[in-house]
Amino acid sequence: MLNALEIFTTVIVGLMVGVEFSVAFVINPILNGLPGGNGLRGRTHGARMLGALMPFWYIGSLVLSAVWAIAGRHHHGAGLVVIAAALLILSVIMSLLLLVPINNRTKTWTTENLPVDWKEQMNRWDRFHYVRVAVIIAAFTLLVTALT
Repeated sequence: MLNALEIFTTVIVGLMVGVEFSVAFVINPILNGLPGGNGLRGRTHGARMLGALMPFWYIGSLVLSAVWAIAGRHHHGAGLVVIAAALLILSVIMSLLLLVPINNRTKTWTTENLPVDWKEQMNRWDRFHYVRVAVIIAAFTLLVTALT
C-alpha cells in the first residue's frame, strides 16, 4: 500500500511540476509574443482556468506528501519526503501571498480596463512563478530520490 502511495504521489507532483514548468517556459512566452491583446486574453483565460484547478492540485500534492511522510516515517527516505512536503507548504504559501493576488486581478482584466502597470504586474507574477517552479521541482526531486 505504501508503495502505491509513493508512486501515486510522485506522479501527481510530477504532473503538477510539468504543468507549471510549461506555463513558465512555454505557454507564457508564446502568449507574450502574440500581437495586440491576444496574449493578454490568453493570460486572463489561463488565470481563470488554472486558478480554479491549481489550488486543488497544490493542496492535494501536499496532503499526499504528508500522508506519505507519516505512513513511511520508519522507511528509507522519510526525511526527504518531509523536506519535500515542507517545500510544497512553501509553494502554497508563496501562491497565497504572492501569486494569487496578482492572478485574481488578472482574471478581471480586459483590453478596455487594463491598469497602467499591467505589464509590470505580469512580469512580477512571472518572476514569482519562476521561483515557485524551482521550489516544486526541488520537492519533486526529493520525492523521486526518496523512492530509491
